[in-house]
Amino acid sequence: MSRRTKDEDFDTKIDVLRTRIKDSDDLNVQDAVFDKRTLMDLYHLASKGVIDALGGSVCTGKEANIFKAIVGEKELALKIYRISTSNFNAMQDYLHGDPRFGNVKGTKRAIVAAWTRKEFRNLTRAEEVGVAVPHPIAMRENILVMDLIGNGENVAPPLKDVELETDDAKRIFEKIVEYISVLYNRAQLVHADLSEFNILYDEGEPVIIDMGQSVTLDH
Repeated sequence: MSRRTKDEDFDTKIDVLRTRIKDSDDLNVQDAVFDKRTLMDLYHLASKGVIDALGGSVCTGKEANIFKAIVGEKELALKIYRISTSNFNAMQDYLHGDPRFGNVKGTKRAIVAAWTRKEFRNLTRAEEVGVAVPHPIAMRENILVMDLIGNGENVAPPLKDVELETDDAKRIFEKIVEYISVLYNRAQLVHADLSEFNILYDEGEPVIIDMGQSVTLDH
């Protein structure tokens, strides 16, 4: 296949992906997120049936943007780490102490891809021991696909934005302490950046997110 034919094939694939995107203003304002490689990875996920379409933006974090995605009638959460603006030094500190990823070297994209794999594996490990986290569905390079916490327009808010009665606050605190213990004793993980910013409040229960910052006990 000639270079021109390959470029035309790429453009065709991107056009197909763009026709699947809903509320596509996000593509116009988030240029740092949707680079050429990320668009191709999104196309791959769409071609495998993992997602059918992208929805609107949920939030923007320090390292990643969260979007809604759709497959069939189900809404998912799509976390896309920004290659151009992620804090690679901080990521490397978390990765190099982890025996699963300690040998990761190379480009910024390779580091971010390793970080995404780490978050996927940590979510899986936490879920297996009964900790409430978003169910991980798939990942590819800098893209992580998870269950959306909440429903429709009512995406679960972070705990920092929730006002709780004293009894509810005590109950939530005790549940979080229980999850910390379970993560440590059964999953062999410690969430190294746990706060009210990365705990969601869903139907009266806490859900722990940002599991990429979790480290193994031998870190």
